[in-house]
Amino acid sequence: MSSATVPLLEDDTLAFGDEDLDTSTKKGVLTHPYVTFFHLAFRGCALFFYLFCRVFTDSFISSFIMIVLLLSMDFWTVKNITGRLMVGLRWWNYVDDEGKSHWIFESRKGQLQSRINDRESTIFWTALILTPFMWCILFLIAFLSLNLKWLLIVLIALILNGSNLYGYIKCKIGTNESISSVTKIFPYSSFTECSIYGITSKCKSICEFKFKHCMKYEY
Repeated sequence: MSSATVPLLEDDTLAFGDEDLDTSTKKGVLTHPYVTFFHLAFRGCALFFYLFCRVFTDSFISSFIMIVLLLSMDFWTVKNITGRLMVGLRWWNYVDDEGKSHWIFESRKGQLQSRINDRESTIFWTALILTPFMWCILFLIAFLSLNLKWLLIVLIALILNGSNLYGYIKCKIGTNESISSVTKIFPYSSFTECSIYGITSKCKSICEFKFKHCMKYEY
């Protein structure tokens, strides 16, 4: 596995970040209010439902499906949308013709980076750092109470949230040399991207099984 700094883009495409710069927004006003909302909404809902799902349902399977779907939507949104628009950072992966996986950690440079909305940047990093910390606390609670079912959900949350946190920290402060060395000791990054599809597929299978089970008793 290796890292790179040049994305696989054609020469006639816009430079990273040029397509969404808006210099007309007043200082102190959010440049991307809807993006900011969804940056907070999915992770906030995942935490809320984890803590209070027993109020709405007694079924662990239903709670598991809902929380994992919220975590998956949050991972995809933060990785592909909010990081690029709110702080001018982006990390992604591609496989070359030889089958080698390359990790790309990008950030806007110079004048482009100076146009980032300070308020949005604060919101982005606060949520990105605070959420894994809260899941760590929930991990300790589930571990000490030997609640293995809920411990599985917390582990999934830590992997997904931790991957985004790691990726954006590397975009912010990483260099080419350090990226190459650190990616070798961070193997679950590649797993995370693929695991979303596996998790959601598993949730779909569980839903279908539950539906057929209910229909069987109904008849």
